[in-house]
Amino acid sequence: MPSFNSQQQNDRGIRWWGAAATGVVEVLVLLALGIAVVRYLEWSSDAAQAEFMRATKSSVSAPNPSGEFSTPVQALKGRAGCDRKG
Repeated sequence: MPSFNSQQQNDRGIRWWGAAATGVVEVLVLLALGIAVVRYLEWSSDAAQAEFMRATKSSVSAPNPSGEFSTPVQALKGRAGCDRKG
């Protein structure tokens, strides 16, 4: 019959393995959540960029009913902006 002292040492070993297993599971769950967040951010960024490119392409290349482009194209003449007084 095992002594009481031997049984206490066995319980400590089980508790240590249980705590270690719990810690490993927590780390794995946090790692999985971190990867999921990074993937979501990449996906949403790609989706937003694609939407922006579609909107930009359609607003620049689509002519108005009058046949003109929606954003006027202006030629640059010399210096643009205000002249510096000095």
